[in-house]
Amino acid sequence: MTLDHWGEIKERLLKTVGQNNYTTWIEPLVPGDVEDGIVTLKVPTNFFGNYVSQNFSDLILHEINAAGTDATRLNFALNQQPANAADKPAPAARQTTAAVKPANSQLSTAPLDPRFSFDNFVVGKPNELAHAAARRVAEGGPVTFNPLFLYGGVGLGKTHLMHAIARELHERKPEMNVLYLSAEQFMYRFVQALRDRKMMDFKEIFRSVDVLMVDDVQFIAGKDSTQEEFFHTFNALVDQHKQIIISADRAPGEIKDLEDRVKSRLQCGLIVDLHPTDYELRLGILQSKVEVQRKTYPDLEVADGVLEFLAHRITSNVRVLEGALTRLFAFASLVGREIDMGLTQDCLADVLRASERKISVEEIQRKVSDHYNIRLSDMIGPKRLRSYARPRQVAMYLCKQMTSRSLPEIGRRFGGRDHTTVMHGVRRIEELKVSDGQIAEDLELLRRALES
Repeated sequence: MTLDHWGEIKERLLKTVGQNNYTTWIEPLVPGDVEDGIVTLKVPTNFFGNYVSQNFSDLILHEINAAGTDATRLNFALNQQPANAADKPAPAARQTTAAVKPANSQLSTAPLDPRFSFDNFVVGKPNELAHAAARRVAEGGPVTFNPLFLYGGVGLGKTHLMHAIARELHERKPEMNVLYLSAEQFMYRFVQALRDRKMMDFKEIFRSVDVLMVDDVQFIAGKDSTQEEFFHTFNALVDQHKQIIISADRAPGEIKDLEDRVKSRLQCGLIVDLHPTDYELRLGILQSKVEVQRKTYPDLEVADGVLEFLAHRITSNVRVLEGALTRLFAFASLVGREIDMGLTQDCLADVLRASERKISVEEIQRKVSDHYNIRLSDMIGPKRLRSYARPRQVAMYLCKQMTSRSLPEIGRRFGGRDHTTVMHGVRRIEELKVSDGQIAEDLELLRRALES
């Protein structure tokens, strides 16, 4: 018995899994026999069959049954002939031993978020270099840096740029073999290949790509065998002049338990830091997201000052900022009110509390040393000159007022000073701010700068 309606089944799968997954994992499947409820699907490699089995088998079974074929499970068998010649016998002398690439081998295994494109990436000073480098790589031509290493904290745009690069490459160079996945997926595939004794399939997949993109590479730190295979894969691709793009939450040299040879390789290209967002960038992001929200809520208006308020108050990361705006529009729609300051503070009370500005001792020290035009090392060092001592006391006072650090902790941050020294400095500034107008003005300027 053969599998009927395979074309219709594939059409429904396309709508469910999306074009990327369909092209990579569904289209190369060739229907085989159906016996005792077992449907055989022919696949180009064993690795390919294992991946489809683990990620799409339930969905495929559902669609097969919905099309009228009684099926209880799938069986994946190696296809010894091209997908477009399934009805022709293979030449008798031909022996297929090497892994065969799937038709249109666009291996983008991690699904790409349609929201993450270059068109809707808001560029500002903190991310303009990362954006420019990503754009250059996405053109698909030769570049002077390999790898491109993007790093930064949560919600600063690393994954957005990775998705945008993969999407742009797919559109500009559909013939290119682009593999995008997380470090955890790389590790999972490696372990699976070891377990199933399919390392040749693994190496074939990873070393035949034109562009390798690995997200959150810090997750392979401490995994010795995975790091070794990643290192060899990296070297093989660089030797073939294939582009590698990596992202992480910190710079290569700061990733604990990452082997020195891997760090060295990652540092040989262009390393770009995505800095925390500034006020102007956060406001720009909010303004662009409002336009997106208006497509869903065309009748809702945002009162003057609301976006500025959110950009000022929510500084942690872009995801929190976007989530707050989405919640705000949904809430306003449900209660039938304009998005004004009152509704914003009611709706986002928990977000605003969690996003209260947390100021560090180091930030205060930098601001104070810049304000008084002295070196940071002199301010926290042992010198007792008045030109260093007074700024030091101002910084200690602000640390006591604006952080939750104890006096001993503050003392340790100022060259290991005793807590009594900090206490004396705080008291002295409290006295001076009443009698010395210049000190009072300095304190106010510094406080505003730190809270902005």
